[in-house]
Amino acid sequence: MQKIGIIGAMEIEVETLKSHMQIENTLEKASMTFLEGTLNNIPVVIVRSGIGKVNAGMCVQILTDLFHVTHVINTGVAGSLNASIDIGDIVVSTDTLYHDVDATGFGYPLGEVPQLGTLTFTADAEMIAQAKSSCETVNPEIKVFEGRIVSGDQFVSNPQVKETILNNFPGSYCTEMEGAAIAHASWLNHIPFVIIRAISDKADDSAHMDYPAFEKAAAEHSARLVEHMIQHLA
Repeated sequence: MQKIGIIGAMEIEVETLKSHMQIENTLEKASMTFLEGTLNNIPVVIVRSGIGKVNAGMCVQILTDLFHVTHVINTGVAGSLNASIDIGDIVVSTDTLYHDVDATGFGYPLGEVPQLGTLTFTADAEMIAQAKSSCETVNPEIKVFEGRIVSGDQFVSNPQVKETILNNFPGSYCTEMEGAAIAHASWLNHIPFVIIRAISDKADDSAHMDYPAFEKAAAEHSARLVEHMIQHLA
């Protein structure tokens, strides 16, 4: 039987989903509150992981060890790295990688964790398709893209930093702070996953103006997508 772990880094990214679920069990672990129950009659565990890669990776491991989730969805907001992707649009991950891992001195490609055997973490094909389809159904006015999401322990609000990331990882669609760690931990545990990001800013020096205004709307769009999507996962 499927049980879907749904992770948001910030409360605003999961509060709508939590308000719609039927809670059967609450567990406090590693300063995170895990809510277990059903959402539209689908078994789920919803949790705010906290910001950053360590929190995100730990969260997946707890979902795996204590709740035995069968799928992982990470929903949240991100900064666009692609000029054609605007504030309010949604990106569904094809794959994710770290933009701030550098072991090139040992001969590894930029972004690759040494001895792991992979540079990127590929999202589940069915979950990608269902996320895109659900977005088109529940958010018909919003453009949805499939592409690479890059992660690092850095809120990107500087055009030079944005340019560096794009030079290092050309073709990346958006940047944020948890997705690759969630993908990494899911990959290690052989759990299908997808990262879903609503664009809240352009990852440049306009971020301080864009972010507060669009964060809530972006989170609502992602929540609507996830709520629809989980009903169609096999």
